[in-house]
Amino acid sequence: MISYRKINNLAGWAIFAIATIVYMLTIEPTASWWDCGEYIATAFKLQVGHPPGAPLFQILGRFFSLFAFGDVTKVALMVNIMSALSSSFTILFLFWSISMLAKKIALQKGEMSDGKMFMIVGSAAVGALAYTFSDSFWFSAVEGEVYAMSSFFTALVIWAILKWEENADKATSVRWLILIAYLMGLSVGVHLLNLLAIPAIAFVFYYRKYKSTTKGFIITGVVSLLILAIVMYVIIPGIVSLSSSFELFFVNSIGLPFNSGTLIYFIILVSALVFGIRYTIRKKKLVLNTILLGFVFFLIGYSSFFMLVVRANANTPINENSPKDAISLLSYLNREQYGSWPIFSGAYYNAPAIEYKNTNDVYIKDNKTGKYVVAKTNFETVYDSRFTTILPRMWSNREESHIQKYKEYIKGEPIKVNDKVIIKPTFGDNLNYFFSYQVGHMYLRYFMWNFVGRQNDIESQGSLTEGNWISGIPFLDNRRLGDQSLLPDAYKNDATNKFYFLPLILGLIGLFFHVKRSRKDAWVVTLIFVLTGLAIVVYLNQYPHQPRERDYAYAGSFYAFAIWIGLGVMAIAEKTAYLIKNSKVNAFAVTAVCILLVPVLMASEGWNDHDRSGKYAARDFAMNYLDHCDPNAVIYTIGDNDTFPLWYVQEVEGFRTDVRVVNYMLSSGDWYVHQMARKIYDADLLPMTINHDQYQLGSNEQVPYIDRKIPRYTELKEVIDFIASENIATKASYQGGRTLNFFPTKKVKLTVDSAACVENGIVPRELAHLIVKEVEWEISTNYIGKNDLAFLDFMANNNWERPVYFSNPAVVKDVFNATEYMFQDGVVFKFMPIKAENSDKAAIGMLVDNTYDKLLTKSKWGNLNKHGVTVDRESMRNAMIARNGFVRLTRELVTQNKLDSAANVIDNYFNEFPMDKFPTDIYVTQFVEVYYKAERFDRAVILSRDLAKRFLQEFDYYTSFSNGMTVFKDQIGQTLAIIRMIGQWAKEHNQVDFAEEIESLYQQKINSL
Repeated sequence: MISYRKINNLAGWAIFAIATIVYMLTIEPTASWWDCGEYIATAFKLQVGHPPGAPLFQILGRFFSLFAFGDVTKVALMVNIMSALSSSFTILFLFWSISMLAKKIALQKGEMSDGKMFMIVGSAAVGALAYTFSDSFWFSAVEGEVYAMSSFFTALVIWAILKWEENADKATSVRWLILIAYLMGLSVGVHLLNLLAIPAIAFVFYYRKYKSTTKGFIITGVVSLLILAIVMYVIIPGIVSLSSSFELFFVNSIGLPFNSGTLIYFIILVSALVFGIRYTIRKKKLVLNTILLGFVFFLIGYSSFFMLVVRANANTPINENSPKDAISLLSYLNREQYGSWPIFSGAYYNAPAIEYKNTNDVYIKDNKTGKYVVAKTNFETVYDSRFTTILPRMWSNREESHIQKYKEYIKGEPIKVNDKVIIKPTFGDNLNYFFSYQVGHMYLRYFMWNFVGRQNDIESQGSLTEGNWISGIPFLDNRRLGDQSLLPDAYKNDATNKFYFLPLILGLIGLFFHVKRSRKDAWVVTLIFVLTGLAIVVYLNQYPHQPRERDYAYAGSFYAFAIWIGLGVMAIAEKTAYLIKNSKVNAFAVTAVCILLVPVLMASEGWNDHDRSGKYAARDFAMNYLDHCDPNAVIYTIGDNDTFPLWYVQEVEGFRTDVRVVNYMLSSGDWYVHQMARKIYDADLLPMTINHDQYQLGSNEQVPYIDRKIPRYTELKEVIDFIASENIATKASYQGGRTLNFFPTKKVKLTVDSAACVENGIVPRELAHLIVKEVEWEISTNYIGKNDLAFLDFMANNNWERPVYFSNPAVVKDVFNATEYMFQDGVVFKFMPIKAENSDKAAIGMLVDNTYDKLLTKSKWGNLNKHGVTVDRESMRNAMIARNGFVRLTRELVTQNKLDSAANVIDNYFNEFPMDKFPTDIYVTQFVEVYYKAERFDRAVILSRDLAKRFLQEFDYYTSFSNGMTVFKDQIGQTLAIIRMIGQWAKEHNQVDFAEEIESLYQQKINSL
């Protein structure tokens, strides 16, 4: 008989090779959307990313970036390759984990044979390949995000505990447990998801070392959850928290220099651990020695976070939260900037607040006194107890979109509060939302995407046409979502995948087989499945209208299910053994069929939407933002996708480093404002009047408006000087003698230096005659935050020296409500002291010639128009933002009677964003009008026909429902209106045949009602 060990190893590496090839072929060659740009930039130069940090990912990313060999355009690819290899190693360890579990089952009935050996290897291969091609895992495998590496650590520790189980009777087996502790410490430097394997590890240990009893089972469960809680809530933050306490004591109470308390703390900690280990060796206390060694190795892995402190003190260009010492590192690890959310108890979204209770003081360094001083005191809101509950699911930070969604689930009960009746959700409403939205929509839907099929990748908030799971079996799909054969083509894209329930069925077969043949191991896998799935649902407690799909968070749960998919092969092979007597033939036959029906099907369906090769959208769109800015400009951004790709192209590729990128949201942090006051690369600092200490944590967090009855518009510089002034006589004061800053007027202005505007390129010379003397506006809020204050401070001190741009005018709309002075300039919006007069209802102006030139000749769009380059959802969203620019440009050109130029703009748009990849919708009807006015009748008809097809399909889909005229009345009405409008346009422009064709179709639809 061939050696099982040899075959198992060779097969594992073969599957690893397949996974590696797949991911290398489909990998994105540059930075992706969302956090990837930030992760790659911070890895390349070892900078400090967003809390709670991923230092190990960054260190390894830096290592991989070295293989770009100086070609900065290949750095992102190298980091993406790191993710790909992390993912293929995940598949390798999954293969070996399945084979170990399958081997235990196979050996229950006699010795190893060739038939059993090939059945085991076949099971592992099918399970591992199924996970290779699963939607969520494949998505993370080809981009520079932390989830691929996090999955690798999860797979590695599960494999390690199974290896320990195999070797538990050996004297050296304890080394596996210590290795697991070290790996978990390392994994904290990537993501905390890996820690959820702790309960499963505890049960493997229990089942191997003790006789299973009900009491022992319960105790193990409690102890495992206790260990998990201790690691997550005591050890990880506690190590830093104790260091912070030592630091405060030795600096503030003893009077020692900064960081002396931290140094003393680590000397004591290391000494205590050394003493403990030596003591347990001398006294031969094996269990205690193992625990101490495990703790030490966990800390060694966890020590990657020292990198963040070191780099924060180096003042790197990206230095989020600036965790320079133990005290600021604790705040960083606790993600304090993101706030908290209720998990096991708390208030409903509409609970009235009754008081605010102080929780903890926040300290900062005071270099003048050489001590840490209290910068501010955090507080928590105490709510009316009648509106609190256990397991609160319907909570919110009072965002209107959340509240409207919650109302869909509420029957509620009225409660009178201060002469006002508030409808409190019942606990039944609470559970309805939990099971319907959080479990159903935000977990089970993702689970079904991976193992049943996916309708499309359009982000879903519950619509029948967007982001649902489908199977490809008409009877089952149509009952839930309507006739999918009538689903408009606009809702079908590369992510439309149909698995016909086959992966799910095979996994369920494996689950039942596992429970029947090896109940203890089945429980271990179930723990992994639940804790990385439903338990995360409970913990995250997601509110409605998430900004993106969150399936990546549940990859660990899908990993566990892939184990059962593998064991499903063994279950089938055991049943078919009665039909195929030759065990080797049986094993090969069942494996081959299962590979074809599951992994091959998943690969063939999922390849096109996971193939990112050739796509440069995130990088190119970022370059457009920067390249459309004038030299030495400042651009204000607000979100992840209009900031992180910009960071990437500046930090890694060194592109347009003269432009200062300011993330408006982040500038609410004192650390970010301080960084804005430093020059970075070729971008000068932002001049400000308000000093460093006045922007410090706890100072000017919110500056209220107090009406001083000033009738005139006040110079913004005067207002900023007033706030910066420390003359208490000019201000109100409150308890403690501290000065209360306030905003004395909402009516502010900037006096314009027209010569400086022209000289510094803020206004083109040919528009100089349009410059106004003053820019006046009114602040719309009753208080301004630190980010608002920093923005106004810069505007007051810019002195018309640097051009100011916005990724979107809405970035500063509350404090700079001056859209009539905003001008589209390519894909960005430029502030100029010229009052816009144009056709745009939002009163946003446009530099028409600039925008024409930049959109048509100085923009790159990521190869999205190329055949074989998939348009992912985030690229689609950003393309629609770009389309708005094309629409505005054509509208302005029509106003100027430049019809040929307007038509050329539309031609260029459809060349870059072709209709077969970017479905037409109601917004492109404006393009039809322009084509007709420019007498491009052939193009007008082609576009009109495509629009008509889209809305005729929508009509057929919505009217196919028995209650369609009631439920989808508005949608049906809109489709008919657009179809009629298309016909009228054609008639008005003498396109008689086409007009009659559309009118005939319109009448058919009307008659069908």
